[in-house]
Amino acid sequence: MIIRPMSDLDMNDIIDIWLTTSIEAHHFIPAPYWKSKIEEMRNVYLPMAETYLLEENGQVHGFISLVEDHLAALFVRTPRQHQGYGGALLHHTMELRNELKLQVYEENQSAFRFYLKNGFKVQEETLDRSTGQRELIMIWNKESKPV
Repeated sequence: MIIRPMSDLDMNDIIDIWLTTSIEAHHFIPAPYWKSKIEEMRNVYLPMAETYLLEENGQVHGFISLVEDHLAALFVRTPRQHQGYGGALLHHTMELRNELKLQVYEENQSAFRFYLKNGFKVQEETLDRSTGQRELIMIWNKESKPV
């Protein structure tokens, strides 16, 4: 397993992981919403982010994207979830930053518990205007200790 910076050649793999996993993890948001965001991911969000991917035996299994100290995305292919891939990506970025901030949908309890376990704390509750879903803003810093 290696973690490396994303290249332009990885774009289709990253988009596929993001779309498939977004639809599965966010069952409370209609799939057409995620599909309508593909071009924004490809042309706006991923190009502006610092993205690292996890690769094993030449296959991309997950990625993490940062915009400054904001953890903008962390997605792992469903068959590889709960096997340490997400944790490896997260800990890689924790080595690069002193503080990380993120938003997670309140209804995505699996992701919420993952971040809590890794030392993030809820800072604020908000509403995502584009989906109408409640979000939790979470923060981690080097002084945070995982539970």
